[in-house]
Amino acid sequence: MATEIIVPTLGESVTEATVTKWFKEPGEAVEVDESLCELETDKVTVEVPSPVAGVLKEIV
Repeated sequence: MATEIIVPTLGESVTEATVTKWFKEPGEAVEVDESLCELETDKVTVEVPSPVAGVLKEIV
């Protein structure tokens, strides 16, 4: 079963962010709270954790 990854709230005035780095490739195992990717805005850089354990199916 696929799980949608929701981008965390990055601030009231932030309307966009760029994925600067993926820590996992499709097909790799992921644990709960393991970082999937890094997001960057003009004010902050944040890592996005996995909400579930499983296998990363695809990056779109």
